[in-house]
Order: sequence, then structure tokens, then C-alpha cells
Amino acid sequence: MKNDLLNEDLRVFIEVARKSSFSAAAEALGVSPAYISKRVHVLEAALAVKLFHRTTRRVVVSEEGERVYALAQRILDDIDHLYEEVSSTRRNPRGLLRVCSSFGFGRRVVAPAISELSTLYPALQVRFEVFDRLIDVATEGFDLDIRVGDEIAPHHIARRLGDNRRVLCASPAYLARRGRPRTLADLASHDCLVIKERDHPFGVWKLRNGNAEQTVKVTGPLSSNNGEIVVRWAMDGRGIVLRSLWDVGPMLASGELEQILPECGQDANIWAVYPSRLTSSAKIRVCVEFFETFFRERAASHAGHARLIPA
Repeated sequence: MKNDLLNEDLRVFIEVARKSSFSAAAEALGVSPAYISKRVHVLEAALAVKLFHRTTRRVVVSEEGERVYALAQRILDDIDHLYEEVSSTRRNPRGLLRVCSSFGFGRRVVAPAISELSTLYPALQVRFEVFDRLIDVATEGFDLDIRVGDEIAPHHIARRLGDNRRVLCASPAYLARRGRPRTLADLASHDCLVIKERDHPFGVWKLRNGNAEQTVKVTGPLSSNNGEIVVRWAMDGRGIVLRSLWDVGPMLASGELEQILPECGQDANIWAVYPSRLTSSAKIRVCVEFFETFFRERAASHAGHARLIPA
């Protein structure tokens, strides 16, 4: 019982350190701020150190707290791995899984996958969050980032879940009004719908044609940090968009959008990214294998441009 409380206190401490906030940690763990404060106080008393410097705006990990953080993370990882190795977790994962993704892809693709995952493994508790920025899973406390894009930091482990490509497209109405670009250089004279989302550099499109890569600076009257909004504008005839096939595939299939310069595109494959310290986690292995199967079956169930993974 005493060890269970110590494990709980360490987990609370790690969450506060990651969030730099007692209230944010309480929200993440589903408990009250008073409970968080009590557990931190108990841990500080037990270790006889001050773990945080508190201000009215935030809490900052102390020098002693930094040392405790590194040791606590190692201890909890070892405990989790112990349970996995001697229990049925290798076949039936259980416990908390923290997953993140981007807004549009997370809502439309990853969330349905997680719904299936929870049905298959009811003992698993999934906490899913979406962001408009790249997440460093190693420092932000996530077990898995299901992401689109091939920029993977070297201190992360990544497994490719599926092929994907960003393509240029516009509505038939826009192309009838403004004409169809014949070369990448023509994009400079067109209205391009610029998006700032996660790993997209704002207003800069890096496109590959065979083995050659070309960088194009684009502009337009409309821009957003949300991909779904920009696709909607493209369907309304407002300009040209560079967007993943997972998103615009159905619109290309229905004719609401048309692909332009089809020889040009941008590799943006789908990956499971997780901290290197979790490479031996049976729970992570089982879940990544599930996502691999999910995306493979999703690709097989679509035809032509509507499918997630292009030919």
C-alpha cells in the first residue's frame, strides 16, 4: 500500500512538472487541485526537498526537483515494464495510453481508430489530445503521436503506418475562372490558400517532381492555421490548396476538387512516433500494431483517389 502511494505521488509530481501547473495537472489526471497539492506536499515531506518554486502564475521545478524528475521517470518506467512482462498485458494491454495527433487528422482519422482500439482492448484507458503544433512526446508526457509528415526527431522512435502524399488541387470553378497552372512557377500568379499547421512552413511549399525537389513561395488573400477551413475555401473556389490525400481524396473522387500538376507533390507519410524509452513497452507495441492494421485496412477499403494510400 505504501509503495502504491509512492508511485501515485511520483506520477502526480511528473504531471505537475510537465504542465507547470497544479490545476492543469489536476485536469489531466481527473482529480481536484487540492488532491494534487496534498500529494506533492506529502512527497516533498517524504524526500525532505522542495520540488517546486511556486508563483501566482505557475510552478517551476526546483534544482532538486529536476533530479527527482529524472529518477521518478526511470522508476515508473521500470514498474510499468515489470507489470507488462509478468502479466497478460502483452496480449491484453491495460492502463493509461496517452495519444496525440493534429486537429484535422486526429478528429477525422485517429479518433475513429481509437474508438475501435477501445472496443478491442477494453482494459486500456486512452487519453487523446489534438494540437496544431508538433509534439515532443519525450518531454510532453505522451506515449504515442500519430502524425502526418516525415520530419522525425532523432531522439524519437517511429514506425511507418501508411503511405500518404500531399497534392495540389482546386475547385473546377476556380480553374475555369483563373486557368490551370502548367508549371510550379505559375503558382506565383495564382491565389494559393496558405496553411500553418504543425510542420507546414507558412507560405513555403516544398514539392517533389520525380527525384527533383523545388521550393515555391506562394501567397493568397486567405490563410488559416486550420486545414479543414482551407479545404472548405478551396471547395468554394477561393484558390489552390496543398493538402494530404487522406483529407481531399473524397473531394477528388467526387469532382468537387481537381488535382493540378499531378506529377508534383509532397511526401507526408503516416507515422507512429514514441519515446525511445518505450521501445520495450508491450502496451505500445500492441497499440502500434493495431494502428498499422487499421491504416492498412483503411487503405484497402478505398479505391482511386478516395483511398488513404495512393497507388
